[in-house]
Amino acid sequence: MKFSKGVAILAAVFAVAAGGCRYDKANNGGDGADGAEGAEGADGANGAGFDLASEVSQENLDALQEGSLADLAGGKSFKDRGYALCTDVSFEPVYFGFDATSIAPAELGKIEAVVRHLAENPDRVVSIEGNCDERGSNEYNLSLGEDRAIVISNFLAQNGISRDRMETVSRGETNPAVDGTGEAAWSRNRRGEFVVWKK
Repeated sequence: MKFSKGVAILAAVFAVAAGGCRYDKANNGGDGADGAEGAEGADGANGAGFDLASEVSQENLDALQEGSLADLAGGKSFKDRGYALCTDVSFEPVYFGFDATSIAPAELGKIEAVVRHLAENPDRVVSIEGNCDERGSNEYNLSLGEDRAIVISNFLAQNGISRDRMETVSRGETNPAVDGTGEAAWSRNRRGEFVVWKK
């Protein structure tokens, strides 16, 4: 089993276990400008999207709980495996609603562009980086960033990109695209980004 799939399973188990610990924007400074509900897992303004829990089979969850997948955390990133950063291509970020992991229909074209590029360039792979705004704890945002990256990776996989050609990374709130507070900044920081590599 590949490292990125293992990380996806680990994140899904964590998300299931922490389901009752969602960030409460009503008590933490959220202004509600994006129209999402109080819990960041709600689809709210994001529209219909991919549900992380439905992507993980019971067999994989059972295997993880039994510890047979515990060695997956020791995998190496594409950079550590000798891949070079591709500077000839860049893709638009995929934006998410407040506390949400579903992909809005308006964002799907951005992911489809990555699918086309990878299909046309079989020597290339992609890192999917999940990012959050500054609200919530560091731990919560790292988990949420990973969930966002996994949802994007699931879309790539459903459109024919092999799981061994992608990896997910969470940046949490540590890599803001825009500095500042308020919805104008936060809405740009809730995103998934693509980094393309080649051998």
